[in-house]
Amino acid sequence: MAARGQEDVYIGLDIGSTKVTCIVGLQEEPGAQPSVIGVGNAPVTGLRKGEVIDIEETVSSITAAVDEAERISGVPIDRATVNIDGAHVSSMNSSGVIAVGRADNEITQEDVRRAEEAAAAIQLPPNREIIQVFPRSFKIDGQGNIKDPVGMNGVRLEVETHIVTGATPALKNLHRSIYQAGVDIEGQIMVPLASARAVLSKKQMELGVAVVDIGGGTTGIAIYEEGEILYSSILPDGSMHITNDIAIGLRTDVDVAEKIKRTYVNAAPGKLSASEKIRIEELGGDTAVVTKKDLYSIAHARLEEIFGMVQAEFKKVGKVGMLPGGVVLTGGGANLSGIDTFAKELLKLPVIIGKPEG
Repeated sequence: MAARGQEDVYIGLDIGSTKVTCIVGLQEEPGAQPSVIGVGNAPVTGLRKGEVIDIEETVSSITAAVDEAERISGVPIDRATVNIDGAHVSSMNSSGVIAVGRADNEITQEDVRRAEEAAAAIQLPPNREIIQVFPRSFKIDGQGNIKDPVGMNGVRLEVETHIVTGATPALKNLHRSIYQAGVDIEGQIMVPLASARAVLSKKQMELGVAVVDIGGGTTGIAIYEEGEILYSSILPDGSMHITNDIAIGLRTDVDVAEKIKRTYVNAAPGKLSASEKIRIEELGGDTAVVTKKDLYSIAHARLEEIFGMVQAEFKKVGKVGMLPGGVVLTGGGANLSGIDTFAKELLKLPVIIGKPEG
């Protein structure tokens, strides 16, 4: 989002389970894609599964990433749009109805705002709050599938919305960490929805598509249909769980396990013979040799669990095998060799690795 007094500078802060990234974009011409002029990365240890468990550690990671992005871009960073992660985040669809305000029955932006407010007037437990409200479609006097009702005529306006909610304590801990790092929150967006904006085309959203964002500690899902968000959720499992499984299975430390995962794990390796071996001491581990078959079976078990949970989410909204636009994989976990082939077989859908447009 635009920084103070610099309407053409946009700053994003991505606080993940394994790292914090701060990115600075400069929009040189109105309507053009912003060009990236600074990026800062810092490892993070204060989060688990997307939720803050140590405010002090998180603050220092945010500060380090922001300082680096400031140094590279030359832009002072005092505000940013931030991501919301963690299994405490959930979504629901809700509708709201209002009577059109003007005497001549022309629908105004104010009517749209009132309809969205009516849809967001839902009963939530005291420890939950609304993060975002997305209008999906409008009805005017019973006529449906209207994208933008402003300027049209009618007596009764109805809106279908997608509402993202989160646990208040988890959100407060995240907000406190960001404020203590000297950054104001300009906007917030759920992780898979941010990924979807970066990688999906209008055509994919119209057809019906799912983004599966595999992070370090979580996996985010966003399902789109007829151009609008239909369902979103965050699962408490990510690619770091594969690393941890390898560390336990091979009795090595996590850093070595991460190197093994990146270098040798293939999610869809074809036929493996028990004689194919890997020398682990070359990567700094103690165990001298492990077979590729053993390594594959460790990673395979966790991948089956992750994509089994993804399939269960598809089932909730009746989309098992029913997304013509297929599945787009994003996040650090999407870099795992062969993961698209593995997901395609398990989800019975076309799968591609997402790349940002422009």
